[in-house]
Amino acid sequence: MRITVFRRLMAQEFGEVRADMLARDHVFSSLGNRTVDEALEAGLPTKEIWRAVCDTFEIPPERR
Repeated sequence: MRITVFRRLMAQEFGEVRADMLARDHVFSSLGNRTVDEALEAGLPTKEIWRAVCDTFEIPPERR
């Protein structure tokens, strides 16, 4: 998954402002205690990051 697709999914799910805030501020234990932005910068696969977001915020399977 490309980063642009990932960012679009985040914005669709949370709205642009909240998606940016979550990516910047929310620390995910499943991402090694990193934020989304830190995980992307560290080179973690976007699919792995998206799964962590979906699991944490209980995104329904049809929107994953």
